[in-house]
Amino acid sequence: MQHDECPPPTGASGARKAYSAELDPGFDVLEPARLASALVFSSPHSGSVYPESFLASTQLDPLTLRRSEDAFVDEFFASAADVGAPLLRARFPRAFLDVNREPYELDPRMFEDRLPAYANTRSMRVAGGLGTIARVVGEAREIYAQRLPVSEAVARIEGLYKPYHAMLRSLMQRAEGRFGAAVLIDCHSMPSTMGRGARPEERLRADIVLGDRYGTSCDMAVVEIVEYELKRCGYHVVRNKPYAGGFITEHYGNPAIGWHALQIEVNRALYMDEQSLKRSEGFAILTRDMAGVARLLADVVARGLPARRAAAE
Repeated sequence: MQHDECPPPTGASGARKAYSAELDPGFDVLEPARLASALVFSSPHSGSVYPESFLASTQLDPLTLRRSEDAFVDEFFASAADVGAPLLRARFPRAFLDVNREPYELDPRMFEDRLPAYANTRSMRVAGGLGTIARVVGEAREIYAQRLPVSEAVARIEGLYKPYHAMLRSLMQRAEGRFGAAVLIDCHSMPSTMGRGARPEERLRADIVLGDRYGTSCDMAVVEIVEYELKRCGYHVVRNKPYAGGFITEHYGNPAIGWHALQIEVNRALYMDEQSLKRSEGFAILTRDMAGVARLLADVVARGLPARRAAAE
């Protein structure tokens, strides 16, 4: 819900071109009653609105598709509003479109016709089937029964991907304009096992992984306060391994211009049953703890972070 005290960022109104009626809008911005922080929260993978045309094109059942979601992440980061910060969340699912990739990071094996020359077809993510339009979910399960027309990829990218990033950029620009810097918290979840057939001893040991592109995307004070508070709450926290931050962290994290980005990956076993996608008792605990992290973050950011450097520097 938008509030009169906190109008949407300028330039964002034109970013609502719909992909379909089911995804109109393709994302929500949960605004605070009063904008009071340079923080911006983003949940790009928690969407769960599956267009009927997409479901008709897949050979997988809905639950299998849903296991690729960062289910409920937007809910336990909803405390952003309590500290005066917005939360941007996708409504479309990750299996349908991944905005944490380059805009045209596409696998040519998925499409009937030739991709445009500017498409990135050779990244490691494309090779793994996890480009902007994913080829697989979960344990390398193929999503589509047949190849897609390139026009379908273009429609998703033009109608959803670009508007999402236009909004995220506008929120960052608004924060910088109001507070002198912008701090993006990119919110994700991660599976508790690292691949097909993983044995109990191969379960991911970390509860939470903080990704700052190995110290390049975010002021260290932000990373340290998040790590401190999470460890104080009893979580096992590591940095950058196995997730150092994806396209969003890399693209929006530029401390030299006053833009900071930190990716937070939460182990799904902490808060839900990964097979049924039902919240567990841990969900309420995690929600409480993330609210504490948001409060401390807001305090640190309010004390001041490096702002945009002058051009002469």
